[in-house]
Amino acid sequence: MTAAGLKSTPGGALWGTVRAPGDKSISHRSMILGALASGTTTVEGLLEGADVLATAQAMRSFGARVEQEGVGRWRVEGHGGFSEPSDVVDCGNAGTGVRLIMGAAAGFPLCATFTGDSSLRGRPMGRVLDPLARMGATWLGRDKGRLPLTLKGGNLRGLSYKLPMASAQVKSAVLLAGLHAEGGVEVIEPEATRDHTERMLRAFGAEVIVEDRAHGDHVVRHIRLPAGQKLTGTHVAVPGDPSSAAFPLVAGLIVPGSEVTVEGVMLNELRTGLFTTLQEMGADLTISNVRESSGEQVGDITARYSPDMKGVVVPPERAPAMIDEYPILAIAAAFATGETIMRGVGEMRVKESDRIALTAAGLEACGVDVEEEPEGFIVRGTGQAPRGGALVETHGDHRIAMSHLILGLAAQAPVSVDEPGMIATSFPGFAEMMRGLGGAIAEA
Repeated sequence: MTAAGLKSTPGGALWGTVRAPGDKSISHRSMILGALASGTTTVEGLLEGADVLATAQAMRSFGARVEQEGVGRWRVEGHGGFSEPSDVVDCGNAGTGVRLIMGAAAGFPLCATFTGDSSLRGRPMGRVLDPLARMGATWLGRDKGRLPLTLKGGNLRGLSYKLPMASAQVKSAVLLAGLHAEGGVEVIEPEATRDHTERMLRAFGAEVIVEDRAHGDHVVRHIRLPAGQKLTGTHVAVPGDPSSAAFPLVAGLIVPGSEVTVEGVMLNELRTGLFTTLQEMGADLTISNVRESSGEQVGDITARYSPDMKGVVVPPERAPAMIDEYPILAIAAAFATGETIMRGVGEMRVKESDRIALTAAGLEACGVDVEEEPEGFIVRGTGQAPRGGALVETHGDHRIAMSHLILGLAAQAPVSVDEPGMIATSFPGFAEMMRGLGGAIAEA
């Protein structure tokens, strides 16, 4: 990607089979758990985007040996823990990376200073720092725990922590800190979030106890990590990222005459909310060749042009299973008939950008009727292709950029985005993949 901007232009049908980039969540965790473990961890299918590479470099700062052995193939030599870094740890744009790394680092008697790019420095870290402080870690940083900040760890106490919001990042930070906390930790989830950390901890040899308990008519998940556990290096096969697969699949649904298949997509039930929602809208979306890979279910997903999609009400409780996919869902909704109501997604406002505001602004610039709410938004589609013809401001947010480029492939007029460089944080090769399917995406 360049800094020049990108433009997508409506054209012919999209056709072909592609493979999604490696899952971003699992890629981050493979680096971090590999560094925490004793021995060798081998990884295949790693997402080699800027965010994950920043996490890999951070693990080197904490004393692990991290080497690339080929495309997507990496080796991590861990020493059973973190050592104190000699310089500031720069996590780039990686919100997942820095939050999980702070949790892991808190368990060791060290002092580490974290920073990131301008976007990451603007994101509040207080939601992670609060439970870590309750466990005994200390920190000094800017208002609301914004980076740069310095964290001092070691001598952690056990904790039973009820998540005040649905956040896999906070849960994971507490669990990683709990590996070296006296008494272990318990995390209580009122709403289940993606469970990759629990699954991967087990793969590295840890015992993780998960119980779903009824509280009235509501089920609450309790995740307990007993004290005194050690991790051992293992092999990780990273499945395709469902958040990335969403872009070519939605393109297949909205570009006339298209049929697009994405192979090897993770089908973890806590990550497939978008696919369920699209099917409820009437999308021709089919899943085949379902199989197991490194403890995760994967499959191939095919999207065919679906001109008769209808608006739906997305259940708020589904948000944790698709929080990163609402911008691209909003694009699909713009081509559907009727209202698609998305509520309970206030978490979108504290991502790489205020994604509610930017999604709404981009769609409105392209002629779509959008109503923004404090904790959500409503897209009113007409069943026709939106006008398009806009330059969309992305504020450097990769998902905002990719979503509106997909819109431009099926709109009445081309759509441009102003800062496409950040696409490389999660989906290196996005434009090239879409061009390979027949999409017209070029420098603006």
